[in-house]
Amino acid sequence: MKAVSVVTIKKELQHQSKEELIALCLRLSRFKKENKELLTYLLFESEHEEGYIQSVKTYMDDEFEIINRDSYFYIRKSVRKILRNVKKYVRYSQKKETEAELLIYFCQILKDYSPSITRSTQLLNMYNRQLLLAKKIISGLHEDLQYDYNEMLEDLPHTY
Repeated sequence: MKAVSVVTIKKELQHQSKEELIALCLRLSRFKKENKELLTYLLFESEHEEGYIQSVKTYMDDEFEIINRDSYFYIRKSVRKILRNVKKYVRYSQKKETEAELLIYFCQILKDYSPSITRSTQLLNMYNRQLLLAKKIISGLHEDLQYDYNEMLEDLPHTY
């Protein structure tokens, strides 16, 4: 089965009743965890962006605590998983401010992580890529926000 375009879906949804739309959303939420997470964000957390950002930061803190530190292989694997999930949460929000703040926080945690990331080229590269991405996102924000986020970035070394 081939999926139809978003425009076609939008036109079809406009012809549905309120009850049918609710049923479609509930059915959609049963199929994938990501669909349910997105609906949760849209219904409960989109109005409280600061709380959402704080919950993602708490998630990062918890995940960094339980990383297996036996070898850099396990550390890299876990850090990639954390970053992948953070990017997914950023996609739900679609706000550049949220993305910049979460990427800066991710870099702060990674910088302070023990054992040091300076002994792993892959972790250093990941850190530098996320730092550059945060700078790029910040450059597209309003001047006042740019100043605030650049203040946060000053604490982070640009490259090791």
